[in-house]
Amino acid sequence: MFQNEMHLSFSGLSQNESFARMAVAAFATQLNPTIEELTDIRTAVSEAVTNAIVHGYESHGGTVYMDCYIKDRMFEVIVRDEGRGIEDVALAMQPFYTSMPNLERSGMGFSVMQAFMDTLHVSSSPGKGTTVSMKKLIPAVSGDE
Repeated sequence: MFQNEMHLSFSGLSQNESFARMAVAAFATQLNPTIEELTDIRTAVSEAVTNAIVHGYESHGGTVYMDCYIKDRMFEVIVRDEGRGIEDVALAMQPFYTSMPNLERSGMGFSVMQAFMDTLHVSSSPGKGTTVSMKKLIPAVSGDE
């Protein structure tokens, strides 16, 4: 079904956000992405993991799940938490919306994910958690295949 896949789970602690970025970058390198493509993936994952930690678990810990898949030249990453969930996903995805203005959050996390990835899908259930699925096509360059 998939040419390659990776499944990770880690504690929802802010210091693990950099771990998630490095792990996803290491996995994606097998597609021989450009530095820009790799930076896009790392940035989007950073936003998704930060959202899970800060909003999903309200910085009180929990488990963040990250699954990566490669099929042909398509890279997919799914970041999931079992935290508080999002009541109105459409509202949460609006630029500058934040559920935590007291923490000086910019409200740009989903906008950043959309800007850096080809597709973004968010599903959430209040009290059950949120799943963020993102895909990016990494075109082959001469000598890749």
